[in-house]
Parts: sequence; structure tokens; C-alpha cells
Amino acid sequence: MSSVKKYLSLVKFSHTIFAMPFAIIGFFLGVYRYEFPGSTGWHTFVGSAILNYFKLFMLVVLCMIFARSAAMAFNRFLDRNFDAKNPRTAIREIPTGIISKESALRFVIINCLLFIAATYFINRICFLLAPVALFVILFYSYTKRFTPLCHLVLGIGLSLAPIGAYLAVTGAFAFLPILFSFAVIFWVSGFDIIYALQDVEFDQSQKLYSMPAWLGKAKALKVSEILHVLSASCVVFAGVYGHFGWWYWIGIAVFTGMLIYQHSIVKANDLSKVNIAFMTANGIASVVFSVFVLLDIFLHNHPYNIF
Repeated sequence: MSSVKKYLSLVKFSHTIFAMPFAIIGFFLGVYRYEFPGSTGWHTFVGSAILNYFKLFMLVVLCMIFARSAAMAFNRFLDRNFDAKNPRTAIREIPTGIISKESALRFVIINCLLFIAATYFINRICFLLAPVALFVILFYSYTKRFTPLCHLVLGIGLSLAPIGAYLAVTGAFAFLPILFSFAVIFWVSGFDIIYALQDVEFDQSQKLYSMPAWLGKAKALKVSEILHVLSASCVVFAGVYGHFGWWYWIGIAVFTGMLIYQHSIVKANDLSKVNIAFMTANGIASVVFSVFVLLDIFLHNHPYNIF
């Protein structure tokens, strides 16, 4: 296995599919507000502006990659001893020796530095907030040691994507991208609880905290359902508040449909489809939803309420 493949596997690069689409939504909401306040279209967009925004977009994508890689590798580094004891995770890169713990830690530090460097080239507020973002996403790895609310901390970490991308363009906060961030918090927290169902017995034996280990599988699934209802409520509220068009509502139908689907296939006494719920359903939810939101942004015929 090549070094690149080893590290891509270490950080589960494919899981970038969860937060990246919401970062893209935040980015283009920022472009819309900055370029077309009160406008109804994109016809005034000129070549130089497109080039500048392309460069900024690539910096945002790099920030997402660096931040997530740092967070995931740090999680693997910190949990290496637990992973080695858990039959489900014993095949991971650090327990098997594919990547040494020292190399993993160096990888974390390099990605943190690259993240901060990328924010420097975006704008001042992103650069100043970069250490705060890093603290949140790295701190998550400790939370399973003392609180069953660790799933919410993970949600908060990924929720920085739409806000951060919007800040990259505008340098200011706004209510609409914050609504999307709350949707991400509840969505991610909910599906992370589903994922944690696989390790209830192990977590209890090691005195690790998670919602399933604390409440039991059935009650934890109920909590996950409530969180996903809150997530769906946030995107519905965002649609009404932002004055989105019918493309957006098609996206909501797919997003909520995938939330319902994953709860229909995962039961407390049957975890055989957890990975389908975790990866497939949520991957479709985020990607398809973002596609329809972007279609609405580009094809909408009256101004959004972003502020």
C-alpha cells in the first residue's frame, strides 16, 4: 500500500462527503450575498471575479481537507490503544503498525499548520478563528472519555463547515448559514449515535461514554430520531426564512427521506445495516441536498433573505 493510500485510509477520506457539501452551500450563499445584494441573477458575474472566487473556493476546500485530516488522524492517534482492543477497529492503521503513532502525530501537526496557513490567505477573521476551529475539532477526540454528549461535539465540529465557508467569502456572520450549521449539528449527532450502536458492549467494558452505552440501544435510537427531526426542521426553517424556491424543497424531500430511510433499516436488535445507514444514506442526503440547493441559488429569480 502506498503512503498516500495509507493516510487516506487513516483519515477515512471518503467521509469528507458529509460536511463538504454544506461548506459548498455556505460558500455560494456568501458569493450570492457579496456579489448580488438585492440582485436577481448571476448575469453580472465577470471573468476576473470568477477566477478570484475559484481561488478562494480552492482555499476553502483545502481548509476542509486539512482540518478534517487533522481531526481524524488525531482521533486515531488518541484512541490507538482502545482500537487495538476492539475487534471491529483492530484492523486500523495504527494498531496494525501500517502507520506508526509518531507518524500519525506528525501528520496531525502538519495538517494543522497547513490549515492555519490556508486561512491566512483567505481573510483576517478566518485566520483569527482558525485556532478556535482546531480546538473544537481536536477536542472531540477526548469527549468519549467523559461525556455521552460526545456525538454533539462531533456535530459542532462538522457544523463549522457552512459558517466557515460563508465567512471566507464575506468576512461576516449571517443567520441563514448558521441555520445550516445547526442542521449539520443535529444531523451528524444523530447518525453518529447510530454508528456508535456497534460498540455498546466494548464502550461499557472500557468505561467509554456514548449515548448507546449510556441509555441502551433502543433509547439511543430514539434520541437519534429526535436529533434528525430537529435537523430536518432546521433545513425547512432555512427554506422558509431564506425564501428559497422549489429546487430547494426537492432537496429537502431527499434529505428528509434519507433520514427516515436510515431509521427504518436500523433497529436495536438488528445492526446489520448500520454501515448502509451511516455511509450510503447520509452520503446521498448531503450530496443530493447540496446539489438542489445550488440549483436553487443559481436559478432563483428573486433575492434571498440571507442576513
